[in-house]
Amino acid sequence: MKWVPKHLDRLFEALLEHLYLVFSSVGIALVISLIVGIWAARRPRSFAVIVIFTGILFAVPSLALFALLIPIMGIGAAPAITGLAAYSLMILIRNIGMGFQAIPRDILEAADGMGYGTARRIWEVELPLAMPYIVGGLRIAMVTVIGIATVAAYINAGGLGVIIFEGIDQRFPEKIIAGGLLTSFLALFADYCFASFEKLLRRRSGGKVV
Repeated sequence: MKWVPKHLDRLFEALLEHLYLVFSSVGIALVISLIVGIWAARRPRSFAVIVIFTGILFAVPSLALFALLIPIMGIGAAPAITGLAAYSLMILIRNIGMGFQAIPRDILEAADGMGYGTARRIWEVELPLAMPYIVGGLRIAMVTVIGIATVAAYINAGGLGVIIFEGIDQRFPEKIIAGGLLTSFLALFADYCFASFEKLLRRRSGGKVV
């Protein structure tokens, strides 16, 4: 390998751009999903409709979704982050809703009996108990978005996909390998960190460690 050692700064810049796309999109999706997921958790019909709708969004090919956003948002990071956030919604809303639905009813009744209001019950009782599910959803969303974000290079959003597509255009395998390996490492690292955190939360809550 001759290109990689001479272009570490370029790879680092692409890695930072990739992380910006991933964390921005998943962060936005998490805020939306917490609001929607908590609201829908006690409304089974609404929850099912929302999961189906976000599942349809998840099924749209990434390049097609980015292309649909270009007339509205132009090219660059904005449509990429919007599209990546849309892909995260189904995963996060489903996990958040399932986490809240899994809380035993007697715990909720006990909190109500102690005079907890809705906001306090969610913050002090339900959210901590649902946290392993939420972290599990974050793990899947992060790994998914890290991979899909490489396609965002087609709409000038930057990231590691730029290195990969440059390698394809220039028939330069070293760039393809470097971009691909960095993307894979990033996904594996995120999966390991979130899986470890999820296991820790499940141990503390006395739940089953998968």
